[in-house]
Amino acid sequence: MSKIAIIILAAGSSSRLGSPKQLLSYQHKSLLSHTIEAAKNTADSNVVVILGDKHEAIAADIEPLGVNIIYNTAWEEGMSSSIRTGLSALLNFNPEENTSVTGDTDLDGVILTVCDQPFLSSVVLQALADQAKHSGKSIVASAYKGTLGTPVYFAKQHFQELLELKGAEGARKLLKKHEAEVASVPFEKGEIDIDTQEDYQKLISQ
Repeated sequence: MSKIAIIILAAGSSSRLGSPKQLLSYQHKSLLSHTIEAAKNTADSNVVVILGDKHEAIAADIEPLGVNIIYNTAWEEGMSSSIRTGLSALLNFNPEENTSVTGDTDLDGVILTVCDQPFLSSVVLQALADQAKHSGKSIVASAYKGTLGTPVYFAKQHFQELLELKGAEGARKLLKKHEAEVASVPFEKGEIDIDTQEDYQKLISQ
């Protein structure tokens, strides 16, 4: 059975929203709690949550869910810093030593996901892992509204590249670089994310 880790990227400051999106209530739970529960219900997965801004308040909200919480001290750099923080922790890798990732990890791959897609479910996350196994592709992205995005699976051969990401862009450029290695699974309503108060009001009024 393939062993995967799910890294939930939840370190941002929600500057456009004006309050932590991680704590927004949806169906009687915070958005981040929804994401964590979907991740925990995915087979053979190790779940880690990367926090940054307002990490103490957010950690207090999710501590009862029993997941590994990691504080990203460089969260202001952007999403790449959270990817590096989460993957380094999973691999017991120290980026300051300037060494390459060794091949002895027991992880077959990681799924990177964010905390503001309210319609994310374990069905989508499981489909990513299953598609990676059956397609032989090393990257599997979610497909919605004519684009590919999060959550996205990366096989372990891409771990070094993930650890070398810089800036706010995240891992999207790896999908372009390795286009021939990319498969996809459909994620209905995956295009809906919460960046502004208008987004949130539209969500809860449905």
